[in-house]
Amino acid sequence: MRRRRFTHAPAALAPGRPWRVERQGRAGWASAITELGGPWRGLHTAISSNCGPGFLPPRRTPPRLPGSPSPGKAQEARAISSLLIPISITMALAAASTSGNSPSSRFHSSSTKSAIDAENEYAAHNYHPMPVVFARAQGVNVWDPEGKHYLDLLSAYSAVNQGHCHPELIKALTEQAGRLTLSSRAFHNDVFPVWAAKMRSVFGYDMVLPMNTGAEAVETAIKIARKWAYKVKKVPQGAALIFSVADNFHGRTMTAISLSTDPESRDNYGPYVPNIGAINPSTGRPIRYNNLADLEAVLEAHGRETAAFIVEPIQGEAGVVVPDDDYLARAHELCKKHNVLFICDEIQTGIARTGKMLCCDWAGIKPDMVTLGKAISGGMYPVSCVLANKDVMLVVEPGTHGSTYGGNPLGCAVSIRALELVEEGGLAEKADHLGKLFRDGLAAFKSPIIKTIRGKGLLNAVVIDETAAAGRSAWDLCILLKSKGLLAKPTHGTIIRFAPPLVITEEELQKALRIIGEALQELPTADKSDGH
Repeated sequence: MRRRRFTHAPAALAPGRPWRVERQGRAGWASAITELGGPWRGLHTAISSNCGPGFLPPRRTPPRLPGSPSPGKAQEARAISSLLIPISITMALAAASTSGNSPSSRFHSSSTKSAIDAENEYAAHNYHPMPVVFARAQGVNVWDPEGKHYLDLLSAYSAVNQGHCHPELIKALTEQAGRLTLSSRAFHNDVFPVWAAKMRSVFGYDMVLPMNTGAEAVETAIKIARKWAYKVKKVPQGAALIFSVADNFHGRTMTAISLSTDPESRDNYGPYVPNIGAINPSTGRPIRYNNLADLEAVLEAHGRETAAFIVEPIQGEAGVVVPDDDYLARAHELCKKHNVLFICDEIQTGIARTGKMLCCDWAGIKPDMVTLGKAISGGMYPVSCVLANKDVMLVVEPGTHGSTYGGNPLGCAVSIRALELVEEGGLAEKADHLGKLFRDGLAAFKSPIIKTIRGKGLLNAVVIDETAAAGRSAWDLCILLKSKGLLAKPTHGTIIRFAPPLVITEEELQKALRIIGEALQELPTADKSDGH
């Protein structure tokens, strides 16, 4: 008798015994699903309705093992509750959902209009998104509910450097989800230490403290710096200072906006966290970015009480503001001179975005602390962290800081694979190469509408001259780009940021440049948007 190439799910399974599909590819798992009966009939029906009538062969009654009893419904229900759906099924369903064959489910809005209307009605108005709805995505490609295709040149603010829905990240997520998702830090889990070791091998710091979001990582770094100031530097209790620079972006929490000078972030949210910010207490003036004299002045006056200086290697939200080549290195030297911790916020610039694994690598420095987030998990699961050596990190004692989800096995598994993909794909080198091509391509337009082109790697921006565009704005240009199938978003009125997934091909990048060139030519006669 010919040996079957897959293992059937017996009608009654011992609890905890998984069903394994050994045949690879769609044919294998499709046949396996087809031959399952009982409660699995619903899975066959669901996949057939979602993926098309020909996606699975006709359902057949599965054979029972010789001598096995006919199960009752309760017994089958218990068996099903102990099954692990094979990863191949999950992967196939994910592939089907991006193929265009999957109708909207109860979890998805049926149209762009219904999605935007419902969001405006039921959700807080704390963002002002472009009028496009993401329904599916793969790599650099995005589709809306109507099936219109776009190239994504924002990457969720650099969170999907590895590309949308990377199949290897989906695999890592689903495999771990079927094993263990959360332990909290009340117990150990078997993935977190592997991730911590990976972080050390990639970034070269002794220790890592895991959190979930970028703002949490910044909050954590500020807490560590203050505690270090009191325990190590011996700053008097309650006197520790943290300085930032003007026009920064470190998040939206109270500590983050206390570091900020942006009125939109700060207005009507005070009082702010004391002893931190971008203002020199002696002069009342901002500490300007890329201005060493301002930093030197505040440290000369307040260095003894200063715990840390936090800075973005490139200011992303401010409009991709790139400092002078020697700014970070000389700022680092000033901090060392005054025994002040130097913190680099690499949440947007890190993970190969600028052509190095960390943007501060371009300056040849090793900050005392680094905050990471976004692309550290490839847009698949929220993961962030603080990196530091033991002389700084060990001021944190058990019970003094943490997060229920920080270091969870699901996020750690995804993050390990996300970092591997960056290394395996040479994404840092690719970002450096393609970034130069992109900036050269923009410059070749010689468009009077573009006042400035700036960036590093695949983190770039243009400043728009509205007078040269007959009064049309950066928002108007982004709306025009959207109509042509390219997605970008303005920041601070006249600036447009371009930051595609690092997996973008040169062909896709050239297509994006062609679209931008066409839009620049058409902009002076394009429709104006109201209220932007």
